[in-house]
Formats: sequence, structure tokens, C-alpha cells
Amino acid sequence: MTQAAPATPQGTHGLSIDLLERMLEQQPTDPNVWSALGALLRQAGKPEAAIACQRRALELDQRHVGAWTNLGNVLGDVERYDEAIAAQEHAVVLSGGSSGLLSNLVVALRLGCRFDRALEILDVALRAKPGDPSLLWDRALTLLQLGRYVEGFGDYDSRLSLPTYQNRIAAGPMWDGGPLNGKTILLTTEQGFGDVLLTARYAPMVKARGGRVLLECHPELQRLLTGLEGVDAFIQAGTAYPPYDVHCPLMSLPHRLGTMIETVPPPTRLTIPAEARAKAARLVPGPDGTLKVGIIWSGRVTFKDNARRATALTRFLRFLDVPKVRLYSIQKGPPEAEMDTLGTSTLITPLGPQFNDFADTAAVLERLDLVIMTDSSVAHLAGSLGRPVWNLLQFMPYWVYGNKGDTTPWYPSMRLFRQTTPGDWDSVFAAAEQALRQMVALRT
Repeated sequence: MTQAAPATPQGTHGLSIDLLERMLEQQPTDPNVWSALGALLRQAGKPEAAIACQRRALELDQRHVGAWTNLGNVLGDVERYDEAIAAQEHAVVLSGGSSGLLSNLVVALRLGCRFDRALEILDVALRAKPGDPSLLWDRALTLLQLGRYVEGFGDYDSRLSLPTYQNRIAAGPMWDGGPLNGKTILLTTEQGFGDVLLTARYAPMVKARGGRVLLECHPELQRLLTGLEGVDAFIQAGTAYPPYDVHCPLMSLPHRLGTMIETVPPPTRLTIPAEARAKAARLVPGPDGTLKVGIIWSGRVTFKDNARRATALTRFLRFLDVPKVRLYSIQKGPPEAEMDTLGTSTLITPLGPQFNDFADTAAVLERLDLVIMTDSSVAHLAGSLGRPVWNLLQFMPYWVYGNKGDTTPWYPSMRLFRQTTPGDWDSVFAAAEQALRQMVALRT
């Protein structure tokens, strides 16, 4: 999932924490050094120390623009969004309306779910820098969050011009969405596994344009997507591309195919191999009078927004208090280690170590009654399979989930539980527990 590009710290080029600490021994009243140290501490994952350094800089110079915007950046990291917005607004005023600082303000406004205000600021910034990819990207994400898909997807290709865009871009002409007339189109993968699952529904629509469809795919998704309607051949991600006439990144398909919030196509059929189903049958028992609930508490830890969307395994333990509920961990990756802190392996069945790819996960999802999770690629998998999934969302979630309501047009089987206060997981889990008790009561 691609989100806004990280705000650039002010005044840190070529510096290190050690160097700045030595400089402070000689220049303890230099606000530039304090602010630069705070910016580097933020990058090092030390937000509280970073905040303290920016405050120290502002004690020395209340009009220090860099310290104000750096303070706003780190306050956003720790979900103190009202304070972050105020700090960024102060920086913009002191700078006389710097376009770079306007971008930082927009990020803070988006994180604080003040989308209409963010659009107002973006209009001002784009008048000064029309066509700026970073501003257009922020506008795309803001419009999509509001459900304004035609406009948002219209700006979405701006991501391809960002210096932070990490996926390779195929050479040659990009498809414009028109008839293919027998040409070969290469659909290139990008962003996370969840976004590939999200956009798989568009493959049959591309095929209907009358061409040969090649899909770049990671090995983890290969078995699951084999047999995907509309795909003629698969290309392993990272390998050399075969000949093609036009190309299109997967996340550009919603725009090319005219997606509106009222016309989001349904998820397409995925393939679950027989051997994956056989493995799942060994892992998850058949009907036995219990409600089998899969849980996931973290997405990919290298995803820069994961700290906001993830939580701790311990929060899920409250679901064990609900009668006849059995928990199955379908967590993958480093967060699996939290299972070792429970003191027993009997209360939550660990299934993650058994999964070799998404087909294995999908086969288990078929046998579970429900998945309760924080947002990650498996939410897209469960939603694509039409399995009941309760997605526990951070204050500003991925745009697919919009900014209100408990449903999303992308996945009819998904129920959303939202933070109404930044960082407040307690009320989200309390609501999910209440809903789980109601589900159990209806089954008995």
C-alpha cells in the first residue's frame, strides 16, 4: 500500500547523532543543532527524544521554521495530530507559505482526517506549483479517502514520478484504457500483496479490451492467482519482461477502467489448490460446535505505516473470554514471536508457520468461521474470498476503507471497526468483543 511520501526533515544532510552531540557541547544554545538532532532521533525511531529536542530548539528561537515543521512531523508519528497540525500551520505562517511546508501540513491534516481542509491547502499549493507530483499524490490520496474516485484515480499516476516510488516501471507506452485490438499488455505488480489482490478483479476487464494479458506476479501469490480469469500468462516479479506492446501498473487500472465508488467491480475468483485444502483440513478441524476465529495483529513490519495499523497480540486475548470461541493465529513474520510470550501454546493455535504462500492461507480461511485482524494483505485475501472478516482500523486507514461507516464497496464480506480517537485501540476491541458475543449468541 503506497501512502504519502514521508515529510523531509529540515537541516539533517550529512549529519549524524554523534556529530550533533559533539556540536552541542560547543554550541548548547544553537537551535539549528537541536532541531537537526531531533530530526535524526525521529529517523532512529526515538520520537519522545525527538520531540524534546525540537522543543529545546523552540525555547531558543520561537520563530525557527525548521524546528516547527520537524516538531509537526514527529508529533504526527505519535498520533498527536491536532498538535502536529498546529505546529505545521505555525511553520507555514513563519515561512510565508513555503510550498514544501504546505506539503508537510497536508500530510498532518490527512493523518488527522481533516480531508476537506487538506484539499483547500492543496489547491493553494498546486496554484504555486502546478503539476508537482508530490502534491498531486497527496491530493489523490485525499480524494480517494473521501470516496471521490474519479478525481482521485485521475491524480493517482503521479506516484510514478515520486522519487520515493520503489517499483520498476516498464519501458514503452502505457496503456490508455482503450481497445487492445490483439496487442499484448503487461500488467506490472507494485506496492504490497494486498494491492495485487485488490486489483486482480480488473484482469477480466482488461482481457475484454481484446488483447493478450501478461501479469507480473510474486511467487507468494502465484498458486492463488493461477487460473485468474483474463490472464494469459504470468511473469515472475523481478525477472526480465517478455515482449509486449503496452504496459500498465496494476494500481493504474481503476482509473483506466473508469472506477467510481458506485461501480467498484466485485472481487474475482481465486484458485485454491487441492493440496492446500488438504493441508488446511489437517490444521483446522471440521464443525465441532466452536466458533473458529483467525487473528492477525500486524502487517508487514517493513511497511512504514505499520506501527499505526498494527497492535499487540495481547489485545486479542479478550476474545478467549467469549464462550465457545477458539483462536487460530494466522500471523506471519517477526510478530509471530509474540506467541512465545503467552506462557502456553494451548490457547491459540499457531498456523502461520505452516503457510508457504497465500494459497495455504486461503485454504485455512475457508475453514475458519471468522477472521478478526488489524489491516494487512490477509484482509484483502479474506475479502476477495468472500470470507467474514472484521478489520480493526487505525484512525486514518488505507483509502479503500474510506473515512466513515462499517463497510467498504471493495469487499462485501468485510466489517470495519474504526478508531474514533487516534491510537485508541481499547474501544475498537471492546466493540469487536461485543459483536463477537452477539455472533456466538445467535449460533446457540
